[in-house]
Amino acid sequence: MRLTKAQQTLILLAQLSQELKALTLWQSCRPTIEQMASTAPFHYDTLTFEQWLQFVFIERISLMIEKKQPLPSEMSLLPMATESFISLGNKANKLVGVIGQLDCLLSGRNL
Repeated sequence: MRLTKAQQTLILLAQLSQELKALTLWQSCRPTIEQMASTAPFHYDTLTFEQWLQFVFIERISLMIEKKQPLPSEMSLLPMATESFISLGNKANKLVGVIGQLDCLLSGRNL
């Protein structure tokens, strides 16, 4: 049985969460309402990229799937991920890989 795009996306979101936790980038405290209200791309002016992934991206995409809304068809998170996690070196390879897979899946591209 072939998985739907939504099912594949949920699997990758779970892997993304797992990798953020494995690298101790997962946070237990939510950002403030003011931080979440940013209109800048990736909320770069108020959140770290890992905070944006956890509190904006994962939550928003999961909600879209739950409500059976169309998923984004163009995504390019990989360049931001590569830059954001460069200081982690090879430890971030799996995390960056999962983000690349999400980009490809949601944009309809092959790795």
